Parts: sequence; C-alpha cells; structure tokens
Amino acid sequence: METGTAGAAGPAGARVEQVWTGLPRGLLKMRRLLLVAWLVPLAAATGVLLALFAGPAWAAFALLPLAVVAWGWPMLGRNWRSWRYAERDDDLLISRGVLWREETVVPYGRMQLVEVTSGPVERHFGLASVQLHTAAAATDARIPGLLPEEAERLRDRLTELGEARSAGL
Repeated sequence: METGTAGAAGPAGARVEQVWTGLPRGLLKMRRLLLVAWLVPLAAATGVLLALFAGPAWAAFALLPLAVVAWGWPMLGRNWRSWRYAERDDDLLISRGVLWREETVVPYGRMQLVEVTSGPVERHFGLASVQLHTAAAATDARIPGLLPEEAERLRDRLTELGEARSAGL
C-alpha cells in the first residue's frame, strides 16, 4: 500500500496533515490478470472463427481485443494509483478517478453499516473490499482491494467511531 500526506485547511485556517493510504498492488495484479484472461482467449476464438468462416483477411479483426489489452494495461495502472483514502478526525475521505476525479467524504456519525466483502477472485488474490452504507445513498462508499487484515481493521475502527459519533461522544 502506498501512503502519503497532503495538507488540508483545518479550523481557523490551520494546516492539518492527513495521511493518504493507497491500495495494495495485489488489486492491480488481479485486474490486469482478469483483463488478459478475458480478452486473449476472446481474440484467439475470434481469429479462429473468422479465419474458418469468413476468410483469413477477416481474422485480422481478432487484433481488436488485443488492442484493448494494450490500451487497458496502462489505464488499469493509472486507475489503481488514483485510489486512496484518509482517516480523519470526523470523517473518512475517499479519492479516486483519473479523468473525472471523485472525492467522497463519509462522516463517521452518518455511517449505518460497514461491510467487508470478498468474492472468489478477490479471496484468491488475498483481497477484500470495505462497503460503507450511510443514511443517504449518495454518500455510500466503497474501498476495493484491501488486504483482509486492513479491511477488518478499518471496519472495526469505522464502526467504533460511527457508534461514538452517533451517541454524541
């Protein structure tokens, strides 16, 4: 996981340092493997079928899925680097996106449910996702591809902070 700091304006204009945490490299490996696992067999099947039924010249269209792999490989890297989150005093900040940058602020006191999920592919790569549910569906958020220990730690911490904030502590 990558971490970094960035300043944010705090109370009375004071500069408050927040620690950004990036996603583990395993998420990038998983996404790239899925890209190749889906598109390379598709290219091979397309090439064989077009060569058999339409002629060898048409088999060149099988290069299109391979072009998507060549384009998607670096794009997945850029997307992976754009994901980060910061645990602040009163809220969780999630930032993502390359062309369209999105930042989601989830106040601890508004959280109703924090889930840790892990599908079969994520489990194979040793990853889990944290899903945050709030009273307003627009502020629901998700952090994909965390290590299971980090996902559970984050779930426990966010649940604890959410309960404390909703109780007025």
